[in-house]
Amino acid sequence: MLNNFIVALVEGILNTALKLDPTLGDRLSSIAQQRLLIDIRDWQQQFLVVFTGQQLHLYNTTETQYDCMISADINTLMALKNPAMLTQLIRQDKLDLQGDLNIAQGFSNAFAALNIDWPEHLSDYLGDAAAQQLWQLVKQTQQQGQKANKKLSTTLTTLCQDELKVTIHPLELEQFKQHTRQLKAHVAQLELRINQLLQAK
Repeated sequence: MLNNFIVALVEGILNTALKLDPTLGDRLSSIAQQRLLIDIRDWQQQFLVVFTGQQLHLYNTTETQYDCMISADINTLMALKNPAMLTQLIRQDKLDLQGDLNIAQGFSNAFAALNIDWPEHLSDYLGDAAAQQLWQLVKQTQQQGQKANKKLSTTLTTLCQDELKVTIHPLELEQFKQHTRQLKAHVAQLELRINQLLQAK
């Protein structure tokens, strides 16, 4: 079992988010007192999440009573940051859901719409101007990181496809598929012609 300290830390983070985004509580109000059991398969851990109306509670548990249960590996659960993925993951058999689907969607939608006004909260400690400048710097760094990541990804793809010839280019793959389809059609025609000649004898 995960250390109770870690569970308490995660619960603290969730409740801090609840304070920093006042609308989060409103979004969760429709599923207050509903028990969501999260089964993380690759960790072999279960967590029960309950919103009381004022606070979020997280328990490391072997509880068998719940209103909704989600079972998946950690990577699949992280994909639920996009609420639209929920039904898609169920269809792909990557996620099992038992109980009331609305509860899972309620939690997913509430946290997906999380909107914390960081400059406003930082201004209490740094002042308005410094908080705004710090936030702009963070956003610029994040954008530069995304650009660098995209550039690195493009460079690696080009290196693997064009220089090292480890992988094929998407156009080459499409050409290969087209040639395969043409070959299959020719073979089918040849097979039909051979059958006609055999029947003619």
